[in-house]
Amino acid sequence: MAIWIAEIKELGKLYESLKGQFPDLEKELERLIKADDENMVLLYSRRCLEVIITDLCECELKRDRKTEPLKGIIDKLHKEGKVPSHIISSMYGLNELSTYGAHPKDFDPRQVKTTLINLETVADWYLKYKGIEIKADEEEKLHLRGESFKEVRKETGIEEKEKPVGLIKHKLLSGVLITTILVIAAIFAYPKIFKKHKLENLRAKGRISIAVMPFQNMTNDTIWNVWQDGIQDNLITSLSNSEELEVRQTQSITGLLQSKGLTNYASLTPSVAGKLSQILDANVFIHGSIKQSGTTIRINAQLFDSETEAIYKSFQLDGSAGNILNIIDLLSWMVKNFLIISEIEKELPLDYQHYASTNSPEAYRFFIYGQNAFFKSDNSTAVKMYSQAMAIDSNFTFAAIMLPFAYRNQGLNELAKKGCLQIYKKRDQMTLVQKIYMNWLYATFFETPYEAIKYLMQLIVLDDQSPTLHFGLCTNYIRLHQYDKAIPEAEKGLDIYRKWNSKPSTVWAYTSLGLAYHETGQYNKEKALYKKAETDFTDNHLLIQRQAILSLTEGDTIVANQFIQKYKSIRRDNSVPEANIITGLANIYSDAKVQDKAEKYFREALALEPESPLMKSNLSWFIIENDLNIQEGEGLIDKALESNPDNSRFLDIKGRYLFKQGKFKEALKVLEKSWELKPFYDHEIYLHLEAAKKAVANQKNN
Repeated sequence: MAIWIAEIKELGKLYESLKGQFPDLEKELERLIKADDENMVLLYSRRCLEVIITDLCECELKRDRKTEPLKGIIDKLHKEGKVPSHIISSMYGLNELSTYGAHPKDFDPRQVKTTLINLETVADWYLKYKGIEIKADEEEKLHLRGESFKEVRKETGIEEKEKPVGLIKHKLLSGVLITTILVIAAIFAYPKIFKKHKLENLRAKGRISIAVMPFQNMTNDTIWNVWQDGIQDNLITSLSNSEELEVRQTQSITGLLQSKGLTNYASLTPSVAGKLSQILDANVFIHGSIKQSGTTIRINAQLFDSETEAIYKSFQLDGSAGNILNIIDLLSWMVKNFLIISEIEKELPLDYQHYASTNSPEAYRFFIYGQNAFFKSDNSTAVKMYSQAMAIDSNFTFAAIMLPFAYRNQGLNELAKKGCLQIYKKRDQMTLVQKIYMNWLYATFFETPYEAIKYLMQLIVLDDQSPTLHFGLCTNYIRLHQYDKAIPEAEKGLDIYRKWNSKPSTVWAYTSLGLAYHETGQYNKEKALYKKAETDFTDNHLLIQRQAILSLTEGDTIVANQFIQKYKSIRRDNSVPEANIITGLANIYSDAKVQDKAEKYFREALALEPESPLMKSNLSWFIIENDLNIQEGEGLIDKALESNPDNSRFLDIKGRYLFKQGKFKEALKVLEKSWELKPFYDHEIYLHLEAAKKAVANQKNN
């Protein structure tokens, strides 16, 4: 049951919330939670749905259910708009999958997880519909009260190692921050979760070729026979207007059907249609049906892989006989947009694809422009492109999610937080999986790496074959200096890329693991890793920077100097300000613990920009942390604070100075202000603050 234990836990929360209020549902949920057999889990899931649907039938449709099948009542609730459409979708899925428990036959155990996710989505909505407040568990209560994240660490089983307060690695933190955002960009998949897209191989061959089969009349009314070919013809005409698609024409399909003697469309099963599509050299085909219930006409259509008969996408539209043409037009639009968006996706790296939460190809195109700009660190352009995508489709969830990160990268922290809160407020409209994403997003902006790790682990339970999830864990472990835990996650991520025969999307996939190897003294592994990375990220300055640090650490100054010269050349070719390049060299020597060279370059950078508060703070940090000239360090950081008295990082350095002078109470006061003003979680400030608290406590005890 391990693969769906998280879902059982969530249903347990709902069970606690409804105790004593809905005996029938309480009874079935209790049985479900205690069930230890796959079939019984499905069976009790179905019984829970029956209780909910029966009550909705009485409350909303104003009649008893009697013996009417669940599907019929769900249809009526949908048709009359009594239940939100996304809840209806979960009801349909729950009803269909749970039958495997009521009438046992072969099924995939992973479908149990899907069933439980659907049940939680439905039950969560139902309790709110009935006006019941869902109880928060103890961990959630801690979050709501804003209590210390030490409790969160205990909940997640993550312990912080006792270690001396170390250096503030400005460049390291910056790299981790950027990578956290890139990981976010990769894992907010909607509606899929990190699976390699089924159309990927087809797109690689060029335009997607598609055959539209005649629709099957399943109404028992021969008047609809004419629409078997009518829907097919209209779809072919509409899809043919797209340059991205190669559509087999009606004459070719009709001629092939006649040659095979297939004049009765009832015999045109998906298996037969798949073989015909292969003869037509179409790698995708559409197979559909016409159904009728009272005055309602339902058009169903499925998009299939011609070779494997796997379903890419299902479409379902309801209407009346009088608006059949409108239904067909809408179906054509939905199919075309789905296929065009699938085609557009190939412009993104493999693990950044499939994140469209829009039906608008135009909006998705602007979103891709935004993504491409974002990955090139052109954040101002990214903001414009994401905003344009949202202007076309205001419900484009993923564009709304990415916009705050583009703001954050520009230092526009308040705009970033505001954007995060705006999308976070909509989480009640999302599925269970999307809620986990949103919790992770919120943790990244407003909480700590400990919460972020918790949500990432929940996502990995759902899909352990997403490299970006594993690198997300790696990033957060590095932020906490837990390098031993970061290593296996980064290694898993790279293994998945190798299985895909694909290179990582960002160099951080290599440099993060290299950093963790370095911090744990595994230099041989680090060196071998960088050799591989050179083939995927030639002349990348971040990779070269890590290689220079490694060579200096091993004492190979000749090779190190080669990397350093290459680093400077690449940065200058990219028009990076000279003071920033020199600061990069200072960080290389500092990380390699070549302190005399590091100090030389920090001073040189300040000489190039003598009025820069940042350059003053960099040199101040270095000489204070290394006990070189603490009084000079104080003077530099005081000057930096004059221009920016509320800078959290500057206050942290000032607090460190006071701490090293033994002025623990003063240090604590400054560090508390630094912590209060930090824009986002900063583990270095946390460590410094804890050290000051401990020192003050020891003074009181003595």
